[in-house]
Amino acid sequence: MDAIKKRGLKRQVVGTVVSNKMDKTIVVSVERLVKHPLYQKYIRRRSKFAAHDENNACNIGDRVKITESRPLSKTKRWRVSQILQKAI
Repeated sequence: MDAIKKRGLKRQVVGTVVSNKMDKTIVVSVERLVKHPLYQKYIRRRSKFAAHDENNACNIGDRVKITESRPLSKTKRWRVSQILQKAI
């Protein structure tokens, strides 16, 4: 029963656009804090995701929210759901 409830939920993350050189694709850098197992200090970890940008609306430096989706190409598994803040 729990699997049925969880099926509709898709992961959403917020990150910064680091590249928009491809057509309808952007690269988003997502930062998270992870606690070091020995020293108990928080470390920044970054991941880069290729996301689908249908209208080529995003520019480098924009803050965007991306949502998990079905595979769109070899590397794209995310779509831009919202542009939170435009770059200055």
